[in-house]
Amino acid sequence: MSTFDEREKGFESKFAHDADLQFKATARRNKLLGLWVAEILGKSGDDAVAYAQEVVKSDLEEPGEEDVFRKVRGDLDQVHGHVSDEEIRKQMAGLMGEAVRQVEAGE
Repeated sequence: MSTFDEREKGFESKFAHDADLQFKATARRNKLLGLWVAEILGKSGDDAVAYAQEVVKSDLEEPGEEDVFRKVRGDLDQVHGHVSDEEIRKQMAGLMGEAVRQVEAGE
């Protein structure tokens, strides 16, 4: 195998690893976001976990995170309209950092 082939294989491997990490981190972020929203909605225990799973599944509707945002925005509007869009997006961004940390640590 030539040096070029080895390098290409290395780049492909890194790309696949990074894509896998991003996928896992996004799913973890959505779970953490779901648990945060569940607490605001007054859910706990199994109900909170089930709600977090709904949030994770909502990300499969379309590319990007707008489907997740719409899900939690709609659910919060039904019960607690006092949570702003900015607060939700800030929470999403902050939880992504935590999710990456957790996934990299193997948690």
